[in-house]
Amino acid sequence: MPELEPPYFLARPTTPVDAGVVVIHEGGSIEPWLIRMSERIAGEGYAVAAPELYFRTGGPGAKPMGEQYQEVQLDEMLTDLVGATAALRGLGAKRIGVTGFCLGGSYTWYAACHGEGFDAAVGFYGGDIPSYIASDPEMKPRCPTLLFYGGADQWIPREGMDAVAAHHPDTTIYPNAGHAFMRDGSELYVADTAAEAWERMRAHFREHLA
Repeated sequence: MPELEPPYFLARPTTPVDAGVVVIHEGGSIEPWLIRMSERIAGEGYAVAAPELYFRTGGPGAKPMGEQYQEVQLDEMLTDLVGATAALRGLGAKRIGVTGFCLGGSYTWYAACHGEGFDAAVGFYGGDIPSYIASDPEMKPRCPTLLFYGGADQWIPREGMDAVAAHHPDTTIYPNAGHAFMRDGSELYVADTAAEAWERMRAHFREHLA
């Protein structure tokens, strides 16, 4: 059977493409807010590809979320990101960034450390990063990487965030925000924290992808 390729949401800027960003979804897959985020990043002048990582297990919602994301294999995830970066390079992108949220935040860190072809990374509230680091204390990103957490996260223990920050100093913990503080349109959204983190992500990509 031939190897499957992931479907992805693609957003293009109105200007000629020179750089791109891969956006990795949360545990709930590609949801409307993630499409809005992808379009917002494209509005900054980047081509954006958001791959759907559950396509091997039936697609979004085919299984309970907690079961489905555990079936994603890290090596296959990296392969899927290679496909997304290839799509962006096909549009003219010479430099590639990666960002992700929740599950995607963990994968962003993993891709920054083990993936190929990324020039900058920004991960949001990645709950598996503490365990990645615990299992491999030498794990370091290959590209400039920012990490963001909400100190009041109801899913990620504070000691895990502190361990990540001790390992990777470019980690910010916002004390008054919880999990998914970037998810606009939800009760978890924290407008002032999201605005600051957005500006820091913009500046990071501008510095390393321009």
